[in-house]
Amino acid sequence: MNVKPSSFHPLPGYARVKVVQSFDELVNTRFSDGVNALCWARTLAGDFNEVVGRLTASEDIASLDDDSLRALRLSPAGRAAVDTLIEDQQRLRALGLAPVLDCIQRYPRDEDDAIVPTDVYSFHADSATVETDTFLCSYTESASEGLRNEEAQRCIDRPETRAALLRSFGGEDGAAFREFLHEHCYDLHYDALPGAQPFGFGLGHFWRIAVEYPGCPVPPCVHRAPATVRGRPPRLLLIS
Repeated sequence: MNVKPSSFHPLPGYARVKVVQSFDELVNTRFSDGVNALCWARTLAGDFNEVVGRLTASEDIASLDDDSLRALRLSPAGRAAVDTLIEDQQRLRALGLAPVLDCIQRYPRDEDDAIVPTDVYSFHADSATVETDTFLCSYTESASEGLRNEEAQRCIDRPETRAALLRSFGGEDGAAFREFLHEHCYDLHYDALPGAQPFGFGLGHFWRIAVEYPGCPVPPCVHRAPATVRGRPPRLLLIS
């Protein structure tokens, strides 16, 4: 596979994002000193848009397996893209992970009047009960967006939002209410502060981002899915 190093950096001078030069470095670098996102910046060969154009899935989100990708009738450039899509998944499987390659027309959205939207279009942190990370790569259309932790505020820490959630809960602000917030993932979603500058993850770059779990040495990486536009080609996203 033809992978060329890239000079891409989502936000030069932002100390929480570290750009690495290989998959091994992406996997083996420990999150520390506030760094909560690692990016293997690369320039990929192949025509990923051709792959998308050959897919016939009509679902909003369709997961693609290796056999269906290999069965596509493609030009050499399209075939090179398929080789990359499969090889990236094989890299993660070799680590004992279960990556998913999705063709995304759109994600489900929360109602417009939701007190705290909890869909993936909202800035959020991933969470787990044990030590883990999130790997992801966008190949077509728009890429995921990140938000500096210093420019993010948990939605539940806004007094007016917390008061509205408390009214919805119908009880007092105590342990039961905190459990209510956690069960509905309200504690994982963020607002961008005034003047915040979200940054794009870029196409083709392989990311590993920090997850919120007990004992995590760094804050979780706050991110969101890009807005999908009706009539535009679907998005190819690898995530694990």
